[in-house]
Amino acid sequence: MFATAVIVFREVLEAALIIGILAAATRSVPGRTRWLLGGLVAGLAGAALVAASTDVISAMASGVGQELLNAAILGVAVLMLAWHNIWMTSHGKALAISAKTMGSAIREGRQENSVLLIVVGLAVLREGSETVLFLYGISAAEGAGASSMWLGGVIGILAGVAVGYAMYAGLLRVPMRWFFAATGVLVLLLAAGMASQAAHFLIQADLLPSLAAPLWDTSAMLPETSIPGMLLHSLAGYDPRPDGMQLIFYALTLATIALGMKWANSSHSK
Repeated sequence: MFATAVIVFREVLEAALIIGILAAATRSVPGRTRWLLGGLVAGLAGAALVAASTDVISAMASGVGQELLNAAILGVAVLMLAWHNIWMTSHGKALAISAKTMGSAIREGRQENSVLLIVVGLAVLREGSETVLFLYGISAAEGAGASSMWLGGVIGILAGVAVGYAMYAGLLRVPMRWFFAATGVLVLLLAAGMASQAAHFLIQADLLPSLAAPLWDTSAMLPETSIPGMLLHSLAGYDPRPDGMQLIFYALTLATIALGMKWANSSHSK
């Protein structure tokens, strides 16, 4: 539930910020609400289509073996999370500036109102599609039930919309870099945990050696079924009895994404 809430909150917040910036910049444009809502509906419909397609692909791939399927889903989710964190590190500010510029061009009559539908639709489609993929990865990593994922999703949506609207209304003056810095760290840990679980599935499929099974055992001290254990498992990939290969995947993923974010930040600031 915690991992689901974090992922959904971040994705919804990013889409809400783009919509909020465009809405604020075109506040005086007649009929802009119709175009904004049209883009929102189109983006949600596209994301729903992606979700339905993922279900079909998952069913078709079931003959390959559940472990291989889960590992593949987790691998793709890790790559997407890595790209997402690194890209946002270097382009987040530019994205906001671009949205503001687009809104000004529409307000001044240099762009058609229909551009609002396209920009909002693509933003919602992108964030919605990423959310679908990430939630599949979380489901494969945790074996989470539908009810807990629904609850986490609802919490993430409500929090993302609330923060996005507060920014739009000028009620929240907290710098957005604080939000993205905090959620960036959480997404980094989520990606490393997913990579560790992917290694676990590949070990079960006899495609990777375990190197040590287990490397340590903290199940008596901090069981995964306890509240702290569940929280750590959801947010940081905690495993009380990890294999050595899992630790290697975790550390490599953590280091690679962190270095990528650092490089992107330094190259963008030059």
